Amino acid sequence: MIARYGKIKLGVVMVREEGTVQKTLPGKAIVKVQRHAACEHCDSRGACDIFEGKEVEVEVINEMEAKEGDRVEVSVPGRSLLKLSFFVYFLPVVALVIGATIGNYLGPVAGISAALAAIVCGGVMMGATFWTLKRMDKLAIATDAYSPKITRILSSSVSLPQASDNK
Repeated sequence: MIARYGKIKLGVVMVREEGTVQKTLPGKAIVKVQRHAACEHCDSRGACDIFEGKEVEVEVINEMEAKEGDRVEVSVPGRSLLKLSFFVYFLPVVALVIGATIGNYLGPVAGISAALAAIVCGGVMMGATFWTLKRMDKLAIATDAYSPKITRILSSSVSLPQASDNK
């Protein structure tokens, strides 16, 4: 299973994965995909070998009305994925650096070690950022813009009746 990047509708780049529908819900489905497939083209994939071969279940929008057992293509808009990656990976690091800088300057003013104040303030800022992101995650789940969708049914689990040779 290899992550593919393609263009769908108005030039929007989509990140696509293949998986199997495990369960259907009203308007949604639970799809099992390989955890390492999205990182297949990443230069750092060797660092993540502990996840190789493991599968993860993802809740997706099921507008295609896929059924249990169907092999499907799941897509996420590339722009949404990039935005989420920015929030999860970059913002906490920026908050850590800003907090450490503030602590470094305010520590001596408060009469404590600059290094200790930098560690504490950096940790507090980073923790507050993660807490805020967790709250924002609940809002993002409510919008379809960040939700993966089934965009194609690759093979159906329903077998069609065979034509008999009665003449």
